[in-house]
Amino acid sequence: MIRLPDQTGRDVRLAARPKRIVSLVPSQTELLVDLGAEADIVGVTKFCVHPPELKRTKTVVGGTKDFKIDVVLALKPDLVVANKEENPRPAVERLAESLPTYVSDVSDPDSSAAMIRDLGALLGRDLAADAWCARMDDARSRLRQAVEAYPGRRALYLMWKGPYMAAGVDTFISAMMGELNLENALRDRAKNTRYPALSVEDIRTLHPDVVLLSSEPFPFGENHRRELAEELPGTPLVLVDGEPFSWYGTRWIKSLDSLKDLAVRIHHSV
Repeated sequence: MIRLPDQTGRDVRLAARPKRIVSLVPSQTELLVDLGAEADIVGVTKFCVHPPELKRTKTVVGGTKDFKIDVVLALKPDLVVANKEENPRPAVERLAESLPTYVSDVSDPDSSAAMIRDLGALLGRDLAADAWCARMDDARSRLRQAVEAYPGRRALYLMWKGPYMAAGVDTFISAMMGELNLENALRDRAKNTRYPALSVEDIRTLHPDVVLLSSEPFPFGENHRRELAEELPGTPLVLVDGEPFSWYGTRWIKSLDSLKDLAVRIHHSV
């Protein structure tokens, strides 16, 4: 018997190492593969794009918000892997009534490491989990060394348009900004709102040193950057790959070089 609490405090009990896994979270799907469990995955979401060939060989159960419960149940998984923020609670609770379900709640690299070790324990892949956590520690150390020469900046991370929405302080995105020596410009406001909507005037009032425009979930591009630049003259606007900031499994660890390059771009933009 394998038994441990998930990151929401729910007990997860497995009679044996799971051989049929449904993952409802793209970043955790990639993590399962990196832990060596690709052959055990039977279901993924349509947003599980890493590794890119996975969706061709697994059953797609829908999106992260609207996965089909009947399809998941029909797959008869030994374990469902979900996330508190990305998956709707009522649907996850319905699955958990009859299926062992691990729900993560990740807000920073430390809780990401805890999640990695939890899944390693559930999968019987503790050594692989420990190895990825060691890589994470090394990545954080190397990133700190890369950014320590640059002065800290106040940054605003925009992830949606119509209306503009930003990453608040209690998010993994904000924690990753901190790893780049960026202070979240929302630190002193909207503390109870994870992703507050902002007007252009709100952004002006915050006076960020730099605004980061994410590639996901809204795909900010050069045309959007130019449009916002007209309304925020003098404010540096930098397009960023959203995956290293919001994929809290192994993706950001693999993106260390791009994060270091981004730190240089931000420094030279201000």
